[in-house]
Amino acid sequence: MTELTLNESFEAEQETTPWSAVACLSLLTFLLVGLEFMPVSLLTPIAQDLSITEGQAGLAIAVSGFFAVFTSLFGNKLLSTLDRKTVVLLYTAVLTASSLAVALAPTYLIFLLGRALVGVAIGGFWSLSTAILARLASGGDLPKAIALLQGGTAMAIVTAAPLGSFLGGLIGWRGTFLITVPLGLSALIWQMAVLPKMPPVAAISVVNMFGLLRNRTFAIGMGATALAFIGMNSLSIYLRPFMESVTALELNSLSMVLLGLGVGGLVGTFAIGLVLRRHLNAALIGLPSLLAIIALLLIVVGPFKGITAALLILWGVFSTPIPVVWNTWMTRIIPSDLEAGGGLQVALIQLAIAGGASAGGVLFDTIGWWSAFILAAILLVGSAALAALARPRI
Repeated sequence: MTELTLNESFEAEQETTPWSAVACLSLLTFLLVGLEFMPVSLLTPIAQDLSITEGQAGLAIAVSGFFAVFTSLFGNKLLSTLDRKTVVLLYTAVLTASSLAVALAPTYLIFLLGRALVGVAIGGFWSLSTAILARLASGGDLPKAIALLQGGTAMAIVTAAPLGSFLGGLIGWRGTFLITVPLGLSALIWQMAVLPKMPPVAAISVVNMFGLLRNRTFAIGMGATALAFIGMNSLSIYLRPFMESVTALELNSLSMVLLGLGVGGLVGTFAIGLVLRRHLNAALIGLPSLLAIIALLLIVVGPFKGITAALLILWGVFSTPIPVVWNTWMTRIIPSDLEAGGGLQVALIQLAIAGGASAGGVLFDTIGWWSAFILAAILLVGSAALAALARPRI
């Protein structure tokens, strides 16, 4: 029996979606995203304890991003002969080891090594996630399964920074990272219990990944994805200074608005799973279009606290489901190449996040805050235009 036949046999047996398996993967995404961004709220104590600058501590984010890109492109080629359940368990173990290494790091070098391991887990798992869900979910359950998986991401975005800050003050930054070790072990045990065996489909190489770009629709969709993530991050990363300097929110009000944005993201992520089965094309075009409108409105109404807060909650509602939409799109465009497509998509998104942060930051500092918002609107409109060309014919 060939690897492809094994996979087809597995899918044929999958009559109902094992939601416990999807839920355990959602916990993994919560840990992945939470640990990726947790250093943001703990930079000062990390820098003081390791005798480094806050800028050096901030490299914790860049290091994890670099290794995420590298692993998304090359990691799964190295693990191509392993059952995909084994690969998920491996990445979860790497994530848990990362938390332990960071929490106990005696030096800056060990700290960065721990952060590199986070990147390995992020790039490796995310590049496989859509392909794995396509094998777990039955029939029309796939959009809902992707939304549930991304729900872990949305929950981490809501809670990681405030929870990290609170726990850091209570038990220190090392204790905060140490708490995630038993969570990682719990996720590992849960995965062992509920994930079915998933034989490898085929060896994936970087050549295979970039070869997918010969598919015109897929290439255009990747362009639309990149523009969406560059546009969103050229604005969203600089929301705090915008709210402090333009909207003039005090710290408590600012925290409440950010919480509202995160809750809006949770609502949008879970709601989109109910929409995508019949309205994928509308979501592909509509979400970036609405975000572009919000970006422009924020320039006009920025000084008005109530309206700005409402718009930012809507920003969360419409921006957080974007990964769910494009992952669902990919299952329609390249259903037989999801591991290769997932690896390329994750690398592209990580680079787009870095590009959006850099471009927005340069404009924010040199021209003015409003220029970053205009850039976001232009890129999001471009994403909507490309999405119209890349929509599945359904």
